[in-house]
Amino acid sequence: MAWDFSTEPEFQEKLDWVERFCREEVEPLDMVFPYAVRSKDPRIKALVKPLQDEVKAQGLWAVFLDEELGGPGYGQLKLALLNEILGRYGSAPQIFGSAAPDTGNMEMLAAYGTEEQKKRWLHPLMNQEIWSAYSMTEPQGGSDPRLFKTYAERDGDEWVINGEKWFTSAGRVADILFVMCTNGMFVVPRDAPGVEIMPEPRTHNHIKYKDVRIPLDHLLGPEDGARTLAQRRLGGGRIHHAMRTISQCKLAFDMMCERALSRESHGKVIAEHQMVQQTIADTYASIRMLRLFVLETAWKIDNTSTQETRTDIAAVKYTMAKVLREVSYNALHILGSLGTTNLTPIQAMYASAPHMGLADGADEVHKVTVARNVLKDYEPQTGLWPTEYLPAKRKKAREKFEPLFARNPELRELADAYAKYIARRG
Repeated sequence: MAWDFSTEPEFQEKLDWVERFCREEVEPLDMVFPYAVRSKDPRIKALVKPLQDEVKAQGLWAVFLDEELGGPGYGQLKLALLNEILGRYGSAPQIFGSAAPDTGNMEMLAAYGTEEQKKRWLHPLMNQEIWSAYSMTEPQGGSDPRLFKTYAERDGDEWVINGEKWFTSAGRVADILFVMCTNGMFVVPRDAPGVEIMPEPRTHNHIKYKDVRIPLDHLLGPEDGARTLAQRRLGGGRIHHAMRTISQCKLAFDMMCERALSRESHGKVIAEHQMVQQTIADTYASIRMLRLFVLETAWKIDNTSTQETRTDIAAVKYTMAKVLREVSYNALHILGSLGTTNLTPIQAMYASAPHMGLADGADEVHKVTVARNVLKDYEPQTGLWPTEYLPAKRKKAREKFEPLFARNPELRELADAYAKYIARRG
């Protein structure tokens, strides 16, 4: 029986190095030079490159890619343990070459791109020479592909794209946009004529595509294959988000516990008040349960596939948003007025919880998916009573014992006595 919660000593050494490296090198860089990885200032870039070189020397660069796609092939479980650390530090995923939305876009390129497309876009993305965004959801259709209207029409040796996309994260600062159309997935240069980025929202951009012309070889994968590519991208993306959410919850929990031991109320430290103790205990259990669920789901992906694990991936997706919302609220409440300011990470965590419930598909959609998939393993009851209706089960069990009772009347009398007792008890 293989059932093991331990981590190989060699990989644990890697994890220890990552935690120490992020705490001692990545976090100080974030505090002094926010968004340093994307800076075009050569003086700041000179601070980033040595850190990335250290990551590469450890064999931890772009760890999300499977071996056959050009990565180290760690698998989802080891990736979960890594992201549990990286998610605590703002720029750590980028320092490790594993930041969304580039990760999912690189996965699509690695899996479906031609050699020319990989040379043109994948390798520069992996080296952070260029940046990308994923342009999927639409104002009128949300994340439901059946309601999408953005379409690419072939015109000679070009595709002409028309449509409107909503919430294209980091679209404004991307070099290329992966645009999901009703008839395919297309790679569109951000500066292509006809790509119009609306002033708002600033981070998750609203983009209009008006007669945008791109060469035929900018189609990624097969024509009409956009949904297949999207599922490949989003399945991994959801589990990666969950991994990083664990680290945010643990950060909030650490702040909560520290505060509980540091402040006094009504003559004693607040950690001695039972309501605070209950909050800490419930929060601890919620984080532990989420962590085990995420790790088990990652293990299932490694041992089967993303497709076969889709029910658990969907369940993890909406569970992580719920836990983040509860944990960050609890932490904010225990920190008091300080928690409502931008002087700690707590307020941003709490504000991000609703976004986590909508990104990569609304939670309600995933709950419907889970319910439908779970119900496939069940059948409606036959007859009037449910399967676990006790009188019917006792009757059937009695029939099973009848041959024995026929040979042993004393045993029948004993069974009759038990039946009378159960009847009296009601």
